[in-house]
This record gives sequence, structure tokens and C-alpha cells, in this order.
Amino acid sequence: MTTAEPPRYRWLLHVDLDQFQVAVERLRSPELASETVIVGGNGDPTEARKVVTCASYEARGLGVRAGMPLRSAHRKAPDAVYLPVDAPAYDAVSAEVMDVLRAFGHPVEVWGWDEAFLGVGPVAEPGLAADEIQRFAIEVRTAVLARCGLECCIGISDNKQRAKMATGFAKAVSKTGDRSEVAPDRVFLLDDGNWLALMAERDTRELWSVGPKTAQKLAAHGIGTVAELIGTPRDRLISIFGPHQGNWLYVLCRGGGDPSIAVQPWVAKSHSKSRTFARDLTGPDELVHEAGELARELLEQVVAEKREVFRVAVTVRTTTFYTRTKSHKLRAATVSAGDLVPEVEALLAKFELDRPVRLLGVRFDLLDDGVVASGVERSADPS
Repeated sequence: MTTAEPPRYRWLLHVDLDQFQVAVERLRSPELASETVIVGGNGDPTEARKVVTCASYEARGLGVRAGMPLRSAHRKAPDAVYLPVDAPAYDAVSAEVMDVLRAFGHPVEVWGWDEAFLGVGPVAEPGLAADEIQRFAIEVRTAVLARCGLECCIGISDNKQRAKMATGFAKAVSKTGDRSEVAPDRVFLLDDGNWLALMAERDTRELWSVGPKTAQKLAAHGIGTVAELIGTPRDRLISIFGPHQGNWLYVLCRGGGDPSIAVQPWVAKSHSKSRTFARDLTGPDELVHEAGELARELLEQVVAEKREVFRVAVTVRTTTFYTRTKSHKLRAATVSAGDLVPEVEALLAKFELDRPVRLLGVRFDLLDDGVVASGVERSADPS
């Protein structure tokens, strides 16, 4: 039995959300818009073996990069606001963005929280002209901004690899602020018409999917630029890298790549809600009331999806931006408010709070259909 190949498309749009985790935190806490923000670990920059997940452009200007140890980031940006990774919140916002993309009626292939490919027009049909697909891309990013409050860059080409590289051009221009020449709308098209002019003299490392080891191996054979790679016979590449990678490099350097879209259903593993309060909460009764409200609102979403909760988590952020999360796995999965609200209240009581609270968050981790979490029973009557 053979598996059908995924459909191939005339245009591939690569949608890349700008500084995604930082942008989500700024949506939740607008006062962070003017702050240097770094997201990573549990938000403690002194903790060992934790790395930066996302840095705001202000932090990047100080030399902070994703993947850098938090301690190193703290040395470069000691006055930055450090926040913990809140995966459920990013899951939720990312899902909203992907729903916006799907609403355009084209297949969407999701690549993590902040990236996706759209396939527009079957490859066998003429499809949209270059100027039309660029106008469509502008519509897409306008819709994402209007619906979700998030900026994105979009790269356009006839395959994933080149579309991803096109996004790099859109990003580079948007970061410098000089968008007048090539990407006035954070949208960039890279195709046969401008491929050599833009890529020929660049290092082979700038080809998407060429890693540092491959680039070093190419350089050791006197192949340092894309133009030099194009000028290398296919047989020589195969002799150096073998038939699979050698043929791939031969195609990639000429702008070739994968024009297909693989659509798979996305199912959230958890749902969360958080609220930043206009007036800081100071009393325990206030905290219990607000946490209970969040839990009940969240439960409505879970019940609507006919899912079950197997773990509860509560996040607290004080006025000093001290942020911590505590969680507890339930003995049995449930959607009973009578069970879940007391669990939330019990977790809240475990925090030792000596500062007013500016943000509360509640997260419910959910069972997948037919899958029971380790150590958790499925309730006989989830209602």
C-alpha cells in the first residue's frame, strides 16, 4: 500500500511571527512594550542550565540571542525584564493565529508556535501572478495583526526552502527600519527572477537547511559561496556528500526545494487563561475569587471541546515581576468545577506572597482522545 504524496502548490507563503513569545507577553502586559524583555526558563536569570527562548529586539541589540544561557544574557542585559516560558499561553495564541491563516481557505502546515506555510494554487495550474500573491500576503499579515495583535513577516516563493529564505529578507529589512527598497510591507518574494542577484555572493550557510558542518565541509573543498556551489558539478557533490545530500545541494543552490504542504490536525495539549489586573490584588479573598473566575471561564472551553483535565497549574506574577507556577496532577481526570476550583485554590495557597499580585493565570492540561496520562484515572462520569 502506497501513501499518497502531499499536494504541491504554485506558491508557498512562509509566515513568521515577530519575537513571538515576547509579543505574547506584551499583549498580556502592555506596559512591557517599552521594556527590554527576555523569555527563558522560569524567569530567573541566575539559574544554571537555562537558556533564552526569545529576546526582544532591544535585547538582541545588546547581544542577547535565543539559545544563549540565561546567565550570559543577564551579563549583557542586567536591567531587562526576565519572564518564564509559559507554553500553554503560547499554545493558545499560536492556535488563534493558525485559525486566522486557515480562514483564508488555503492549506496550512504548522511549524511550531510561530511559523507556518500556506500553499496557494495547485502547481499544475497558472494561479496568481507575482503581484497578486504579494497583495494576498499583505492581506494575511494584516488579518493576523487585526485579529491577534501580532506582527509577522511573510516570505513568498515556489517552495518551502526559498520561501523561508525570503522571510529572512523581509525580516532583515524590517529590523533596520529601511523598508523602502524591497519590503515595504514586511513581505518579500524570492524566485528565479532575483535569486542569483540576491544569493550568488552569499555564504552557503545562508541556504536554508545547510548547517555549519555542511558549510565547513564545502569550504574545505573550496566552495564558499552559493555561486561557487552552483558552479560545482553534480558528480563532485555526490562524491563528497553521497547521492542523497549531493543531489539535494545541487538542487537547493539553484533555488529548488519542496513545493508541498502536509496538513495535519492540531490538538491543544492544554488551555490556559491569564489576567493582568488594572489594580494590583493584595488580599487573599481577592486572589481566590479571581482565580476561581479564571478556572470557571477556562472550564467552559474545555467542556465545549469534550476534553478532560488531568493536571491543574496556577501562575502568579507580583508587582516586582516575580513569576512562579505551581501545578498538581489529579488522581482522576475531570470536568467538574466542584473538583477543579478547589484544586486551583489549593495551589494558590501554596504561594508565599509578600508583594501585591499583578497577574494570575490558570492552566488545565488535557487528556488526548483515548489516551490517559500516566498515573491518572479517567473518570467514569466526566460531567
